[in-house]
Amino acid sequence: MATFGGLQLNGSFQEYVVCVERYMVLIPDGVSDYVAGPIMCSASTVYSSLRESGLKSGQWAVFPGGGGGVGIQGVQLAAAMGMRPIVVDTGIEREALAKQYGAEYFVDFQKEDPVKTVIELTGEGGHGVFVTGVQAYPLALQYLGSRAGAKVMCIGLPPKGRFHMDVDPTQLILLNQSIHGTFVGGKADIEAALDFARKGTSTVAPFQILTRSVSTMSLTPLQAS
Repeated sequence: MATFGGLQLNGSFQEYVVCVERYMVLIPDGVSDYVAGPIMCSASTVYSSLRESGLKSGQWAVFPGGGGGVGIQGVQLAAAMGMRPIVVDTGIEREALAKQYGAEYFVDFQKEDPVKTVIELTGEGGHGVFVTGVQAYPLALQYLGSRAGAKVMCIGLPPKGRFHMDVDPTQLILLNQSIHGTFVGGKADIEAALDFARKGTSTVAPFQILTRSVSTMSLTPLQAS
């Protein structure tokens, strides 16, 4: 009988699998399996990045490409943690979705200069920039503006050799800014993300609108340099 640790192994679509007990996470009462699935994956990943960023309540969390699947969960969690989310994306539907789930501002990069607007809204720049859409990497550092101690959190995995960041060491040194990479959430992050779902502060779209959601993402351009 095979034993599954859960990462990079087959078994997601099986009715029953055998797992090592210490890797198991209990799904709270009131959270359906359909909601728990993506919460335990993408939501825990972005929660891990939010936690590791060290951002505090009242600080600006910028989400370029935040109208997408992982980004919008980050927006919900950031708002629930007391941060002030700003989504940089495009389209009326994404704007409505972002504001519905807690974004304080929505910046449409097709209608305005996103970097200039974010810096104007925040005064100095974001305290943290959470990059889930890989096309946003080339501009990510610019959203920090002149904010001392601000950081870019790298979440989305870009194709090899594409979507790099042009780093000015002087900017990082003088302003104590930094770039951090985060991978996936651990067990504690999964449990925390599920608890947000239990409280109703983190939700997912019903499976019935999958076709519409995929079509929207395919037709809507993401932010690029």
